Amino acid sequence: NIPVELHVLLNDDAETPTRMVGQKQVPILQKDDSRYMPESMDIVHYVDKLDGKPLLTGKRSPAIEEWLRKVNGYANKLLLPRFAKSAFDEFSTPAARKYFVDKKEASAGNFADLLAHSDGLIKNISDDLRALDKLIVKPNAVNGELSEDDIQLFPLLRNLTLVAGINWPSRVADY
Repeated sequence: NIPVELHVLLNDDAETPTRMVGQKQVPILQKDDSRYMPESMDIVHYVDKLDGKPLLTGKRSPAIEEWLRKVNGYANKLLLPRFAKSAFDEFSTPAARKYFVDKKEASAGNFADLLAHSDGLIKNISDDLRALDKLIVKPNAVNGELSEDDIQLFPLLRNLTLVAGINWPSRVADY
């Protein structure tokens, strides 16, 4: 029950985050003392400990960490072209969407080509999700108790819901 005020920055807005934290990056948390905190996991740990009763008390799993390393090695080839077509607030102007496409295509490759080669990657992720299914201990905590693995895993799985044709094993879907 922590009050939050969310501000979405357009993807082509480099000025605002640079003024706040010295470089273009998100997310950024402005704390009650008006100071800014830019690193995702720093923000997670800060918020988790605010009330003195942290929720992320579980241990990390080497098997989950390895699974994440493997999948993160190719997931952006599926995700980035689909992000570019999605109705995210940070792409609410043509210039913001173009900035994203230009920047990400320069590093990941042409989005049309990536989309055209999705079938093999969809098979790969479906196979990898079957492997993940065997690692999930509980539907509300991958290792049985909330941990940093949940913070790393859940957003990736949520993002993968943008990709049609993925086969979601039951425990992964429940998670």
